[in-house]
Amino acid sequence: MKIILIRHGESEGNVRHEINDDPGRIVNLTARGRLQAEAATERLRDMLFTHAYASQFPRAQQTAAILLQHRNLDICIDARLNERISGLDGRHVDDFNELVRRDYLRTKPPLGESFLELMERMRGFLNEIAARHPDGVVLAVSHENPIVAALCLMSADSALTAQQSVTNCEWIELVWPVT
Repeated sequence: MKIILIRHGESEGNVRHEINDDPGRIVNLTARGRLQAEAATERLRDMLFTHAYASQFPRAQQTAAILLQHRNLDICIDARLNERISGLDGRHVDDFNELVRRDYLRTKPPLGESFLELMERMRGFLNEIAARHPDGVVLAVSHENPIVAALCLMSADSALTAQQSVTNCEWIELVWPVT
């Protein structure tokens, strides 16, 4: 299976540098985020997606809807594509960064998950989707941390790879399972 994992467009939370790891709290795309998604639509126009997935978060679903506006594909919602759970919803991103600074991979916030746990969540998603759509070309709209976690699954050095960033509407293309 080929999968295109794309980060949502710029959100209101991105502008405020605010954590949003609760899909029940509505944080929408900004006007700039919608433009980013429209630009990504143009760059991905020749990609023949067979299936589409998005996280539970409105900003990911809004991005997916823009990306698929001229395609006849339904968006399947999958919580495994959700942002890393920090338990710090609504707080400044610096609070989270300070918490995990010493050991980004293993630090588990009291009400959250470690990056290693996020990697396993993404492994489960990728394995199941590959089994479901072995010859598919899958679009999955997610968030920076889950996309980096997927990259880590392909990497020999997870600690180094986990330091990467993914900008709004940037995507990675993976072939899964790794052969």
